[in-house]
Amino acid sequence: MKWLRDILDKIAPTFKASGKLEKLYPIFEATDTILFSTGERTHSGPHIRDSVDVKRVMILVVIALIPCYIFGAMNVGYQMAVALGQTSTLQENLMNGAFKILPIIAVAFASGAFWELLFAVVRRHPVSEGFLVTCALIPLVMPPTIPLWQVAVATTFGIVIGKEIFGGVGMNIFNPALVARAFLFFTYPGRISGDKVWASGPDGYSGATALAVPAAELSQDAVTLLDSVTQFDFSWINLFMGWIPGSIGETSTLWIMVGAVFLALTGIASWRVMAGAILGLTGMAALTNFMAEITGSTNTMLTLPAHYHLVMGGFAFSVAFMATEPVTGAHTDKGRWIYGIFIGGLTVIIRSINPAYPEGAMLAILLMNAFASLIDYFVIQGNIKRRMVRYAQ
Repeated sequence: MKWLRDILDKIAPTFKASGKLEKLYPIFEATDTILFSTGERTHSGPHIRDSVDVKRVMILVVIALIPCYIFGAMNVGYQMAVALGQTSTLQENLMNGAFKILPIIAVAFASGAFWELLFAVVRRHPVSEGFLVTCALIPLVMPPTIPLWQVAVATTFGIVIGKEIFGGVGMNIFNPALVARAFLFFTYPGRISGDKVWASGPDGYSGATALAVPAAELSQDAVTLLDSVTQFDFSWINLFMGWIPGSIGETSTLWIMVGAVFLALTGIASWRVMAGAILGLTGMAALTNFMAEITGSTNTMLTLPAHYHLVMGGFAFSVAFMATEPVTGAHTDKGRWIYGIFIGGLTVIIRSINPAYPEGAMLAILLMNAFASLIDYFVIQGNIKRRMVRYAQ
């Protein structure tokens, strides 16, 4: 690769100060650092204190998402075959699903790259590595029937409003991918939730997602209600495996776990946030189940047990890949536990008490993004007070 390094070094003065293409330096810098490691230090978070630089960390996150993309394509192809009343092989499902989701991926990356490069050139700062992960996450939280223009608008909103207006990567308060999804949910709810997101086929075939089933019914046990559905298999094991309607990358808890373990073992994602979220969800689900039993509530969602909450909706995906984001989450070890526990608890509360919005993980994480710095502040202040007491003696 020495020849490529020599070429980049030769044309570098053209893009640097006083060069003919000075304004395009961010694009040159991005290309250089993607191809070769850099010895430069970051000026804003996230700061990686390791031999691996930020770009390599972001690439590892994208690698962790690959299982979700592959299974997501297979599931989309499978759901298309079911809608048309056909039988198909895994290979056919993968090919058909890939043709469906590749345009969504392409639009998300094209939109994100455009705004990232534009802001980098105008502000004259290096191209952020974070947009790679943001643009990789956005297609996975979208249903496969989402119009491409909505993907472009949502990506634009997530990048510009969710990140760039705060100053770019390291300055944003909220996760940009979740901001993009929230924007679509509140502006075009019919396209991203409810029983029409999987509408397809010549006869307008459609069906409710797993969370929409108990959310729409009253005075029934949630598990019994899910087992009674004949259009889809909403048994726990199938919910865990992921052969159900839903967003492209959020259905299979199994393959999400594979990516989560990879991120935790490489130290990129905090296992404390994941464990805290599971504890919070389990505790709150146990509380809502107890309340439903002693009060005789007609709210079906209150009867949904914790092990079903874990494999339904976008909880697993959001906790593994979004709650653990280093910029918008808590940074202290104790703070990560608190942060995760609140995310898990709030997810159950939003799902159970708000009948208009059965999926609570997105709003739970966005809400805790706003409080992450405050959690760290109180954790640090508590440590300072304990040290003062200890050394005063």
